[in-house]
Amino acid sequence: MTDGLYDVIIIGSGPAGLTAAIYTSRAMLETLVIGGTTWGGQLMLTSEVENFPGFPQEILGPELMTKMRKQAEKFGAKILFEDVTSVDFSSRPFKINVGDKSFEAKAVIIATGASAKWLGLLSEVRLQGRGVSACATCDAPLFRDKKVVVVGGGDTAMDEALALAKYAREVTIVHRRDKLRASRILQERVFANKKINCIWNSVVEDILGENRVEGVRLKNVKTGEFTMLSADAVFVAIGHKPSTEMFKGQIDLDEKGYIIVHDQTKTSIEGVFAAGDVQDYRYKQAVTSAGSGCRAALDAEKFLQEHPI
Repeated sequence: MTDGLYDVIIIGSGPAGLTAAIYTSRAMLETLVIGGTTWGGQLMLTSEVENFPGFPQEILGPELMTKMRKQAEKFGAKILFEDVTSVDFSSRPFKINVGDKSFEAKAVIIATGASAKWLGLLSEVRLQGRGVSACATCDAPLFRDKKVVVVGGGDTAMDEALALAKYAREVTIVHRRDKLRASRILQERVFANKKINCIWNSVVEDILGENRVEGVRLKNVKTGEFTMLSADAVFVAIGHKPSTEMFKGQIDLDEKGYIIVHDQTKTSIEGVFAAGDVQDYRYKQAVTSAGSGCRAALDAEKFLQEHPI
């Protein structure tokens, strides 16, 4: 016995999931959003959002997500603030399990997102949105003429450092090894930029500051020596992890765990669609996730018209 059959079940409640819900519910499709116990995606960890269209004055990330949620609910979408525990895409209607509850869907949109890999520091959690970030494209303009630290040595870290150098007074890359892992062309761009310098063989042991980032405590992994470095922001750039663990064996994933899509949003299972960062390892922006959610909703609507149950 199930707890309900829906036209569309959307797993995830970030910009992609809630945009999809706005479109499906407005199209008169009975829609359930299983948003998770921590709903809203990465924007819930963001302070000022300046690059989402329609807001000439910056808007707080949680406020933007609340507006999206209310808009989806206005058109009739139901939102469940619990976590999906398992799925079964072997046949339609698809089965979505949430604890001891089981739901069925004629179509599914996966929008579970991807989370930044963090350093695992208590201070990092406390200061997220207060100078700790994982997105230079989102937050670099907030640190114009400031001193910032980038943690990492791969392509992501180099991209972050170059983006920050357009605004910041000084960018310091902290890397645990004595050479970078990034592609040669990115390394050349970084080394040629006079605003960017590197601290080698070092890790961030702590992020300093009570209400805002004031600096970092570094440890040299070879000598064990500790040093302090003043900074106004810390950008952690050690990669992202897509939230796809529950979908292994159900749909096709790439080697990094991202959902493989074709024709924009279609997964390897007909009737199951993917939107947002869970299938986008490149852009990772709220606006691109929202656009992806729109596409997935329109594709799901067309699929249901052509494949009724």
